[in-house]
Amino acid sequence: MTATPPKVLLVFPKFTASSFWSFGASCEATGARAPCPPLGLITLAALLPQTWDLRLVNRNVEELEDRDLLCADLVMTGGMLPQQPDTLEIIGRCKGLGKIVCVGGPDPTSSPHIYEAADFLVLGEAEGIIDTFVAAWERGEREGRYSAEKFKADVTRSPVPRFDLLNFEHYLFVGVQFSRGCPFNCEFCDIIELYGRAPRTKTNEQMVAELDRLYTLGYRGHLDFVDDNFIGNKKAIKRFLPVLTAWQKARNYPFRFSTEASLNLADDPELLEMMRAANFFAVFVGIESSNTDTLVAAQKKQNAWRSMEESVFAIYSAGLYVLAGFIVGFDTDTEVVSEDMVGCIEATSIPVCMVGLLTALPNTQMTRRLEREGRLYPGYDTYDPDKSGQGDQCTGGINFVPLRPKRAILQDYKKVLERIYTPEAYFSRVGTVGRALRRPYLMQMRRPSYILKDFRTLARVMWKMSTSGPEHARLFWGLVTTILSRNPLAFEAVVTMVVIYLHVGPFAQHVISVLEDQIAAIDRGEDPERLPLPKVAAE
Repeated sequence: MTATPPKVLLVFPKFTASSFWSFGASCEATGARAPCPPLGLITLAALLPQTWDLRLVNRNVEELEDRDLLCADLVMTGGMLPQQPDTLEIIGRCKGLGKIVCVGGPDPTSSPHIYEAADFLVLGEAEGIIDTFVAAWERGEREGRYSAEKFKADVTRSPVPRFDLLNFEHYLFVGVQFSRGCPFNCEFCDIIELYGRAPRTKTNEQMVAELDRLYTLGYRGHLDFVDDNFIGNKKAIKRFLPVLTAWQKARNYPFRFSTEASLNLADDPELLEMMRAANFFAVFVGIESSNTDTLVAAQKKQNAWRSMEESVFAIYSAGLYVLAGFIVGFDTDTEVVSEDMVGCIEATSIPVCMVGLLTALPNTQMTRRLEREGRLYPGYDTYDPDKSGQGDQCTGGINFVPLRPKRAILQDYKKVLERIYTPEAYFSRVGTVGRALRRPYLMQMRRPSYILKDFRTLARVMWKMSTSGPEHARLFWGLVTTILSRNPLAFEAVVTMVVIYLHVGPFAQHVISVLEDQIAAIDRGEDPERLPLPKVAAE
């Protein structure tokens, strides 16, 4: 007698609403509910037996009702550090209803002790361990702890994600992944601890199958390569990009791509031209600091001893605009850190800058060093969304004892945000980028429904900017006039940057308000943090 296939509910936990990456206002302008779908969970869905009855609930776009849980034989959930509170809530709800819950993902892998209440913990990359879990379930086991061997998952065996479980209308963009890992050794980064320093890549055939599936399902528009470092394996990416370009050209460029890469992308004109030909339009880079001493101390030497301005403008000249990450709070920062950072941002004209406070992430070189030095706060790896409006490292960073006075660090961070996210400063940078972008002219064939969606988004943005006060109206319409007259091929990219401003402008004001509260607490003599751990001897 064949056993009845289990009913499995895949639940993607909420990100905190006060996160830089929530993009709430940007989603509203485009009619979306969340930035992107849970690629990890829909990949997991493809790895599970396809005879199982699978259903997805994304808590960022829809409610999770008790009846959803009660109908399931097994609930599978988990995610990243900013999803920790909601993941724990989901576990609690499952236990309260007598439902079996399995947890995995980056944060449970880094901090499994936080998730001990779950029935199953499946840690590490799913491709390397999911078969063990499935076999245990089918043997009748209803609890267990399973860990994949680090950095050994064969991504060439990863199936096409279950894109069919998604409602594309809910998202700003959809993600795909070509590689995992990064060859660099940044001290503060957990990517190399989770996925290693030898990037593993899918085959060209795998990626074409994923693109074909999305195309067949009717998706068009923005597709993000979520790789930790898209150019981590340059030989593999240079083999793939001509295939990607040919696929795009044969279908009249249905997708436009973004990704994340290291700044040394700027040193390879051939690679930049390949990305331009495939219709990449944006890249996120981790700049972190313009101070060479800081970059060397943080083991981010790939950014040291280079002109940030020349590097970024080389990327603009290939038709890609740059989004960048910056960090305040390094031990090597000085009293001029805010001036240096603002100067770097102004010189490079990067509009969207994710500026955050240095955070000791679980299981990193920096965290192990700080632990040896006795500088970690107790519970440094526990995410508390109720603490000082914490949303992510923007408001909840510095979970360790810094060398500089914490008040000075917070004040420097506040100065940076106050300078770079005024409407005048932001729109000035967008204008510079819009004039510098050398976007290719491509014959793109779009479905009427997507053309209508783009027009609706443009209409919402125009209305929002025209009714948000005379300063916003003046800056917006001046920008539109300039770009349409001087570089019309960059217009779509410029509108995208304006859409992003609808989120980052107000978000910066939120962070500034939180920082002012934290600074005031310090000035009142209140300790906003718990006492540090006792110092332990160095190993």
